[in-house]
Amino acid sequence: MKSLFRPRSAVLSAVIAAALVVSGCSSSVNDSAGEASGDCGSWAIAMHAWNGYTASAQVVAEIAKKELGCSITQTTLDEGPTTYDAMEAGTIDLIIEDWGGGRWQEWSDRGAVIDLGDGGNVGLIGVYVAPWMAEKYPDIVDSKNLGKYADLFKNADSGGKGAWYEGPPGYTTIGEKMVSANKLNFKVIFAGSEAALIDGFTKAEANKTAFIGYAWQPWTLHAKLPNLEKGHVKFPANDWVDAATASGLTDYPSTPLKKLVSKKLNDSNGAFMTLIKNFKWTNDDQNLVALDIEDGATPEAAAQKWIDAHADIVKKWLGK
Repeated sequence: MKSLFRPRSAVLSAVIAAALVVSGCSSSVNDSAGEASGDCGSWAIAMHAWNGYTASAQVVAEIAKKELGCSITQTTLDEGPTTYDAMEAGTIDLIIEDWGGGRWQEWSDRGAVIDLGDGGNVGLIGVYVAPWMAEKYPDIVDSKNLGKYADLFKNADSGGKGAWYEGPPGYTTIGEKMVSANKLNFKVIFAGSEAALIDGFTKAEANKTAFIGYAWQPWTLHAKLPNLEKGHVKFPANDWVDAATASGLTDYPSTPLKKLVSKKLNDSNGAFMTLIKNFKWTNDDQNLVALDIEDGATPEAAAQKWIDAHADIVKKWLGK
């Protein structure tokens, strides 16, 4: 969800998207369309591979099927160009959460992808210490003070320096630049997975051991550690353009996450489009549903639990 993509040509886009559908290369989260089939029509939601996205998409899908009578298909595709291609080919109608920061512009210019604006979730990448450390050492969350605490983070893998854990390879990160630019005595170590980061933070908090690492919002870790934000280390935000040009002196920017729809859905002006236009919830909302999924609930059950508890919000989304 935090990787960068390059655009491809319109012809190649359409060919690839069509091939995905014909060959069955895409897998389905919910292969059967919704049982109800009212005036709402038939719509296809792209499913991207993280629980937060699943949470948002499943809440929308359950409301669409049960309240509006829509026929909904949910198809797993890689984020970015692959899904934009499918939207252009007419096989996908909705991306409920896109982290791309405008990477869909080529498709938008051709009228294939329409940006409906913010979905309420705000993507924020940052560097965090275990929350107990922020309570014991209040000034540690100011980047200018990190250096004096480096020795606390030493471990067997850090070569005499503090261990600084980054996200898995492929994630947008400037951790190495931060360490270098701020002259910090840390060694950057890339975590192999999101699970490794979750394990690092949760064990550090439980055992009151030192840990500093890459984290983001929305993410279920914030539901597991409700006080995690206390450990957010603040770097001066002064020169961010993108990861490639950032100096390392700056913090990561916040990114409002976008809802993208196909031309067909945008032009429909129907009940499902009303739902998508009005859909807006918070990082905390998403984290609650995603955590239930992570803990073993089916996406359908986790979504319905939230829907049942927030009938007033759902009613507003439906325009009632």
